[in-house]
Amino acid sequence: MASGGLQLLGFVMAFLGWIGIIISTAMPQWKMASYAGDNIVTAQALYEGLWMSCAMQSTGQIQCKVYDSLLKLEGNLQATRALMVAAILLGLVGMFVAVTGMKCMKCMEDDQVKKMRMAVFGGVIFIISGLAALVATSWYGNRVARAFYDPFTPVNTRFEFGSALFIGWAAASLAILGGSFLCCSCPRRETSYPPTRGYPKNASSTGKDYV
Repeated sequence: MASGGLQLLGFVMAFLGWIGIIISTAMPQWKMASYAGDNIVTAQALYEGLWMSCAMQSTGQIQCKVYDSLLKLEGNLQATRALMVAAILLGLVGMFVAVTGMKCMKCMEDDQVKKMRMAVFGGVIFIISGLAALVATSWYGNRVARAFYDPFTPVNTRFEFGSALFIGWAAASLAILGGSFLCCSCPRRETSYPPTRGYPKNASSTGKDYV
């Protein structure tokens, strides 16, 4: 029962992490304009994401513009896109595989060993998905930080971490941790011992001697 609860907890955590990865990928707030300068006064907030850039006016109105051409984007941005999309697809596959191996599901009930191995395999896929998202968000965040501290970057073009990055880091951590819990349901190898051979019982003495 304890392993089944841990398995269910791992699946829920990995599923929530996968949902968070999707939300982080779709959000435009991967980086936001920094207003750390002393003389910067602006009436709008600028955001940039993987798919579009947005500007929010002081009135609350948001205007977004989707990137026109894929070929005009930086290679780093394209790689980040690819990693996040791969993380989403891997998470989808891991979800279906892990569901097949869940103890609460009736699928493959006739072979419990294979059923548990499916859950472990789903956990491994979730871990790979989380690692892909973690690499993508960390790589993007490192580029933002390096550009921010670069003395040659104009003050009015500096960006800081957006909320999508923090959601991506949390979601990747959930996917990795949930996948690890799923892997804890790996079937243990039991040492098989040969059956104990009983000694033949002596026939009960009848009190008669046979010649």
